[in-house]
Amino acid sequence: MAERDMPPGDLPLQSSSEVSESSGRQNSSDENGHADSPDETLSPTSVIYFKEALNSSNLRFGKTGSLSPTSLRQYDFQIERIESKRRNPKDPIAIERLNLMNMAKLSIKGLIESALNLGRTLDSDYAPLQQFFVVMEHCLKHGLKTKKTFLGQNKSFWGALELVEKLTPEAGEITASVKDLPGLKTPLGRGRAWLRLALMQKKLSDYMKTIINRKDLLSEFYEPNALMMEEEGAVIAGLLVGLNVIDANLCMKGEDLDSQVGVIDFSMYLKDGGHSSKSAEGDGQITAILDQKNYVEELNRHLSASVNNLQAKVDALEKSNTKLTEELAVANNRIITLQEDVERVKEESSYQMESRKALRSDSAADGQALGETRKQLKEETLLRLDVEKELEVQIGMKQEMELSMKMLEKDICEKQDALVELRQQLEDLRAINQQLSHKSQSADASSKQKSEVIARLEEKINQMTGTVKQLETSEKHMVKQARHLNSAAGKLLQLQQ
Repeated sequence: MAERDMPPGDLPLQSSSEVSESSGRQNSSDENGHADSPDETLSPTSVIYFKEALNSSNLRFGKTGSLSPTSLRQYDFQIERIESKRRNPKDPIAIERLNLMNMAKLSIKGLIESALNLGRTLDSDYAPLQQFFVVMEHCLKHGLKTKKTFLGQNKSFWGALELVEKLTPEAGEITASVKDLPGLKTPLGRGRAWLRLALMQKKLSDYMKTIINRKDLLSEFYEPNALMMEEEGAVIAGLLVGLNVIDANLCMKGEDLDSQVGVIDFSMYLKDGGHSSKSAEGDGQITAILDQKNYVEELNRHLSASVNNLQAKVDALEKSNTKLTEELAVANNRIITLQEDVERVKEESSYQMESRKALRSDSAADGQALGETRKQLKEETLLRLDVEKELEVQIGMKQEMELSMKMLEKDICEKQDALVELRQQLEDLRAINQQLSHKSQSADASSKQKSEVIARLEEKINQMTGTVKQLETSEKHMVKQARHLNSAAGKLLQLQQ
């Protein structure tokens, strides 16, 4: 492959062979059973730059005859759009965006390589991790709108990061933790703490994608040509997916995040040519680890979904089991009552059979008594049927009463809870009334003191006006005396002459 010169700030594209190899790797991982979820799918442009970050930092162009149009067909329109932005050398903001995107790519790639080679959990003093946060801070500051407050102008990306809490409820824990940190006093420090907590949670890429997809909300904080509002922001969000393989444990209690000065150290990213073979091997390991991680995450998602389904089924079975046990208890009670009735009927029938036998022996003499006993038997059977019907009705009423009692108990519990809440609210209102009464008393006392001070001042003013009038009268007398003296002096001068 042949190299060619590129203008500064441009990000080179891969050759067709490298793109086809990377796409082949993605297809092979899909055949092994991995299927990307819709939440983690990236745009085609983000996929291209993410694979570039994993493959190498020294990218080359292929020969003209080796280009394969079929491998790049699905990404043509995004590549042409970014290429059209790069080809405008007179747009300094576009060059700034591309430079920041290149720095983010190099920083993320270097952080992943060094972390995998280190083989342990990263801490706050790790230099590549510090440089990554500095680069991310520059990316988030690009194109921020200046907000005027009573203390002056303010430019901070903390307001944009607070949007994540509204869009993703999972981020509420991070935002609450940042606000509870005692040493943070500025929005810049809160934004830096938020980035560190999101990285430790391994949700930084997800949170960045959520806010980048809502450009209607970001327009309140960023200019239209800012990095977060353009395609480069989506590319950086795709690159951040690779940081999920890193484990970090950052302590921010003793760290001064408000007054840190973020300066990018370019010496960390200047590598010689002998490092390319090592980086290629490391990139292959990183891609394999990322594929395994994505596959494991997908399996975890499927397992969690199946666990949730099984839990729902278990809950439904437990509810049905409780209902069946209740019905079984009711049926057992009914069976016992019916058995008692059957025994009573058997005793009565045995007594009647004995009476029949006695009556048969005396059938000739007591035919009329037999007819009467038959009538009585029929009446007793009818009464027994009526009693059984009434027993069934009573059992049904008893079940309805039990259900109504349960409903009443629930209503009583709810009303008791409501009464407790109302009592708490009443206590709060009483406390507020007491505070207001104390405040009104203090306000009355202060108003009395002020009225007394005003009365004293009015007296002093009256005294001052009296003294001013006396001084004016004395001044008039003095002026008259001066005039007399002047006239007398003039007469004396005339006499002397």
